[in-house]
Amino acid sequence: MRLQNRTALISAAAGPMGAAIARRFLDEGANVVLTDISERRLAAAAADLSDSASRERIVTVRADAQNRSESEAVVAAGQRQFERIDILINVVGGIRDTILNRPFLELSEERFIQTLSLNLLGTRNFVQLLVPGMQKAGWGKIVNIASISMAGEAGQADYAAAKAGVAALTRSLAAEFAPAINVNCISPALIQTSAVERMPAEQIRNYIERTLLKRLGRAEDIANAAAFLACDEAAYITGENLCVSGGIAPAL
Repeated sequence: MRLQNRTALISAAAGPMGAAIARRFLDEGANVVLTDISERRLAAAAADLSDSASRERIVTVRADAQNRSESEAVVAAGQRQFERIDILINVVGGIRDTILNRPFLELSEERFIQTLSLNLLGTRNFVQLLVPGMQKAGWGKIVNIASISMAGEAGQADYAAAKAGVAALTRSLAAEFAPAINVNCISPALIQTSAVERMPAEQIRNYIERTLLKRLGRAEDIANAAAFLACDEAAYITGENLCVSGGIAPAL
């Protein structure tokens, strides 16, 4: 119960990764504030989590993390129920396109801007809303989700740039908010989520071959790393990028 008496806000909580993090945090004793852009998926995720904890320990608020007023509503609901929010897990991100890989010369301005916003703006909103309370309490943990694609990925220049931005933002925030708040990020390799369904089988095989462990990652692998970075066992870790990647080591 490493997160007993703590409250965590988790964005994109209805997806496989966010839901796995929520379940692990509930198992570790935390209260959770869950938000996702899909109200239907969010309700289903909360119902699925009800076997891990009483409903009183779970708050759900549908919101687009990129929208400031909707983000404010999430934070307000969490604070009404639990008084304070100690931990922020920024999961929201990805590529909103039916085709993941698009050559850079064919990359539209709309997708480029949309990808940067999706992966960075929600993080900016929740950090700005929650850090003052963490500073007042003298304790806080922020975990951002980047990607090994931050090192560059053909056909995903927009996504790679956005995730490199997440890693750089993490380091900057760690410097700004020290010593009271630890800020770290996790860079997954390919995780078994809905994104895999949009990828060619050959690309998936290539990913698996690049790993030392010869398998795709699981949402639970990310949840385990997030739980560690959010607890006091990681008190002397900040500004770090933890690669949960089966041995792939990204470098710019």
